[in-house]
Amino acid sequence: MSDFNQNKPLPELIGGLLTDVTGLVRKELELAKTEASESLSRALGGIEFLAIGLVFAIGALGVLLSALVAGLAAFLISQGFTQSAGNGLSALIVALLVGITAWVMISKGITALRANNWTFERTAASIGRDAEVVKEKTS
Repeated sequence: MSDFNQNKPLPELIGGLLTDVTGLVRKELELAKTEASESLSRALGGIEFLAIGLVFAIGALGVLLSALVAGLAAFLISQGFTQSAGNGLSALIVALLVGITAWVMISKGITALRANNWTFERTAASIGRDAEVVKEKTS
């Protein structure tokens, strides 16, 4: 301890330490709130990809299943398939294509969400530094 701290009465030193610790806790809480906000913003980017993928999947199912199934069925029928076999096979092919597109978009969104780091590294590091300062003041 420095001579300055040794000349102060113990209650004043404890009061100063409590004030310092309280200030540090407040600052750490602010940092944690900031980091949580940043993490949430990054997560929203992943959720956007999921939403876009779902919208495309639903839209594709409505539009493509009506247009492509009819066109593919006509082609298959012209190649010798029966009408029921051509309709069924064309519906299956179109559904697979739409499903693959939806899967790619949803996977991209999930990957973005998993890549988001939910740990508060700056807060943890700062708390560690603060603990060292408190240890130095108390020793």
